[in-house]
Amino acid sequence: MHNPLPRPLIALLRERRGPLSVVLVVLLIAVGFAALHRLTAALRLQDILAAFDAIGPRQVVIAIGCTIVSYLALTFYDLLALRIIRRPLPWRTAALASFTSYTISHNLGLALITGGSARYRVYTAAGLSGGDVARIVAIASATFWMGVLAITGLALAFHRGGLSLAGLVLGGTAVQVAGGAILAATAGFVLACAFGPRELRLSGWTLPLPDAGTALGQIAVAGIDLAAASTALFVLIPGADPALLPAFLLAYALGIIAALVSHVPGGIGVFEAVVLATVPADRPALAAALIAYRLIYYLLPLALGIVALVLHEGRQRRLGRAIAGVRLVANGLAPLLMGVASFLGGAVLLLSGSTPAVPARLHSLHAIVPLPFIEASHLAASLAGTGLLLLAPGLYRRLDGAFVAARALLIAGAIFSLAKGIDYEEAIVCLAIAALLQWTSPAFYRTTAFVSRAFSPAWLVCVAAVGGLSLWVGLFSYKHVAYQNALWWDFALHGDASRYLRASLGTAVLLAGVALWRLFAPAAPRRDRPSLPAEVSDVIEGAERTDAMLAYTGDKRFLFSPGGDALLMYQIRGSSWIMMGDPVGPRAAWTGLLWTIRSMADTAQGRLMLYQISSDMLELAIALGLQIVKYGEEAVVDLESFSLEGPRMRSIRQTVRRAQREGATFEVVPAAQVAAIIAELAAISDEWLEAKGQREKGFSLGRFDPDYIARFDAALVRVGGRIVAFANIWRTANGRELSVDLMRHGAGSPPGVMDYLFASLMLWGRENGHVRFSLGLAPLSGIEAHRLSPLWAKAAAAIFKRGERFYGFRGLRAYKEKFAPVWEPRYIAAPHGLGLVRALRDLNLLIGRPRATAHRVPPPTPYVDRPRLAA
Repeated sequence: MHNPLPRPLIALLRERRGPLSVVLVVLLIAVGFAALHRLTAALRLQDILAAFDAIGPRQVVIAIGCTIVSYLALTFYDLLALRIIRRPLPWRTAALASFTSYTISHNLGLALITGGSARYRVYTAAGLSGGDVARIVAIASATFWMGVLAITGLALAFHRGGLSLAGLVLGGTAVQVAGGAILAATAGFVLACAFGPRELRLSGWTLPLPDAGTALGQIAVAGIDLAAASTALFVLIPGADPALLPAFLLAYALGIIAALVSHVPGGIGVFEAVVLATVPADRPALAAALIAYRLIYYLLPLALGIVALVLHEGRQRRLGRAIAGVRLVANGLAPLLMGVASFLGGAVLLLSGSTPAVPARLHSLHAIVPLPFIEASHLAASLAGTGLLLLAPGLYRRLDGAFVAARALLIAGAIFSLAKGIDYEEAIVCLAIAALLQWTSPAFYRTTAFVSRAFSPAWLVCVAAVGGLSLWVGLFSYKHVAYQNALWWDFALHGDASRYLRASLGTAVLLAGVALWRLFAPAAPRRDRPSLPAEVSDVIEGAERTDAMLAYTGDKRFLFSPGGDALLMYQIRGSSWIMMGDPVGPRAAWTGLLWTIRSMADTAQGRLMLYQISSDMLELAIALGLQIVKYGEEAVVDLESFSLEGPRMRSIRQTVRRAQREGATFEVVPAAQVAAIIAELAAISDEWLEAKGQREKGFSLGRFDPDYIARFDAALVRVGGRIVAFANIWRTANGRELSVDLMRHGAGSPPGVMDYLFASLMLWGRENGHVRFSLGLAPLSGIEAHRLSPLWAKAAAAIFKRGERFYGFRGLRAYKEKFAPVWEPRYIAAPHGLGLVRALRDLNLLIGRPRATAHRVPPPTPYVDRPRLAA
């Protein structure tokens, strides 16, 4: 099928999908608030406040009861999901994960990022894998949507009369037909669960499916949840007619669907607009009910959850100080929860600045405080709220500077709230968050580098939502005030509209200033050195493996042991600190080196990945708390027994003889003489790259750089005196291991020239006393997938089996198998869950898009990290 979009445009959209997603959601936020503004054009703030005051204690108690029922039903989403994936856990564990996840995602939206993170922390601590958590999230989401569809179908099927929504009018028959179709689809799903397959397979990933009874249970649980949640809103509408409940249930379901589809954080504006547009009730009463509903169903559970969990983790920290101290909190939910709390505290201050002050309080305050102080406090409170929005990501990343600044802004926000209108409610919220922040202070231990990290798209969307809400609330509150330029300079006791304008301007200026600061901040300077440090060559002299020669490629950083006799090589890409191979040097120094780089990565808010490590490293990698993933197998030929004789080497023997008949000769050129032939080798390299349609890679592979190539001996194949193929030779100083890095040939080389080069080099190595020859890695080789294998193993096996057209996995192993090697496993060690996926993404960029330039330009020079280590 022809794609109507040109390829460059598709590539640009893929590359910029993050910023474009943010722009799209921000536009949806704007559309939602525009619709809300239009629907409330005829309403007055006084009418809404009067309707809010009319909500009685009995209604509030019933709404709280319905909220409790709804959140209890939500815990069964996870309990049923655990049952479906056959990983049962106690109800209290499922309840903790569910409650934490939904209280955060209900308020911030973006459930996979916010709620998924909370679920991951709880369930991995209970022994589940990242794949299990992903299955729970998928099944819980499916449960919710099954309930939404069932409720929507029932409401449509039993709805009497037509339906009008945003200008779209459906007749009564069309509404009932739509409801019947949705119910039929729901029933079809249950039948499929009864008679269909027991699991869903997708690219090696399996998702267990429920049986018919469990599917009905999911629909029932989701129905109870939605019925209770909608009832919590319905009972808050003053004077609501019970006969409106079926129509209201439909409007509620449509509002939920619109909020989820839009991805607007918390559905702010979108949910309210849909409910106001579809429910035939008194508009001021409905608006007041929506405000009360936000407080009871969204913010109250979040506040209770944050307080309970933070106090729980703080108590753990104090009880476990002797054995674990900071880690109990740092590995828990405190940073996530306090980041959310700080964000909501900032939102409270901004919304408070957008609404009029209570006149009686303002008069009492003016009796003891001069007007300029009130005006300044109003602006300062809004700026403090904006600062808390900006600091929330820093708290999530456990930054000490963000902790100190957020605590100061919360205290300042409380003081300014009292000084601008005796707003003690806002002051209590700020001081409570500050106290909880102090309680969890050991969780924020990372050195501040706040401005060096990009703000995430999810955070940008949340800031846009709060900013839009604050702006709309102010416009609604003061729409009776005619705009005049003089409002900006009107300083009066009852000049609430003027204070709102100045606070909004101050907030916008602060946000714009931060954006410009980030945009024009200078890039971090490169730490170049004039040449490779001499210590590197000294350590490499004692290497036992030839892959230590990757230290000379010019794209590595180095970390040395205190004695200078061992090193590890690594590079940073994005947030990933990627170590290449095993450390080089005495094994007694490996433990200290690994814990040092682990600490460096954690302090820098990064993730550590160990790439292509051997079995000797597994125990240390496990001690570091990393997940072990088999990456492939290395082919190693025993040179002491290597020979071209025998039936197994028949094809190699025939290739060698054919090459010799066509005039091919083999020779090894010492490193001192390579510079004289570098131009010929460069021409072959360029020809090979062009013929293969490839570009130079990096990090785990060398690239053609004259200085790098001239450092090593070169294996050449000549035909008629002309070089047609070459490889640079790696060998350890003790002569034990021999290998090659770059292997390239020209268009005029005889068939099988690389087989001839390898066989000749192995025979040469045997004659010169080398013990083993490394043919390098066969990625994804030797990984078996069974029904109970982890997700990564199934995915790797599927790629190895079916991904030949993207990369010759099977062909590469088959080629190396011709030389009768012994296969030795190689591994990756990385964080669990999404950390592994992100580290693999950064690894792919590091290898496939090296920042070093082509061979005609000298490569970047590595630098050396020398932290002070304890001996």
